Amino acid sequence: MTDNPKSNPTGNAEKDPEDWVTGDEPMTGAQASYLKTLCEETGEEFDDSLTKAAASEKIDQLQDKSNR
Repeated sequence: MTDNPKSNPTGNAEKDPEDWVTGDEPMTGAQASYLKTLCEETGEEFDDSLTKAAASEKIDQLQDKSNR
């Protein structure tokens, strides 16, 4: 019996950013805003040229560093 995604909606909700279909597109406005905040809190330089996937990975790294 196969898992029905409707009965387990979070089963595939988290994908590796490298597997995202739109991962090579520019980061979203929400990502940019949050990433800029994290960069300010951690003293990191903000890079506005990141892709969606790269921004997601950077956000994960900085969240660990900033205790968020």
